[in-house]
Amino acid sequence: MDKKRVNKLEKNLIAERGELVRLAEATEDDRKPVELDQAQQGRLSRLDAIQVQEMALEQERRREIEIARIDAALKRIGEDEYGYCVSCGEEIAPERLDNNPAVPTCIECASK
Repeated sequence: MDKKRVNKLEKNLIAERGELVRLAEATEDDRKPVELDQAQQGRLSRLDAIQVQEMALEQERRREIEIARIDAALKRIGEDEYGYCVSCGEEIAPERLDNNPAVPTCIECASK
């Protein structure tokens, strides 16, 4: 894979990581524990708040996984191993990397 394409994908990875971190910071309040004081809110409102909290926690878990995948891809770039499948060592199709620059495997290994 040519250096120009790798540099472009690296910039995309860094930008995507920054956006994920920004989203995590913006939704931090949604993940805080829900108050159980019925004087402040009714039972249904509290249930709604718990549901919002659970969804926010799941979104945060998925963001953390994606940030870890991005960090791993950036590490592979730094080690000149980017663009090669971590399972079989074959080159990953450039179109696949264009679609998702953090993808660690070729299409064959991913489909196993």
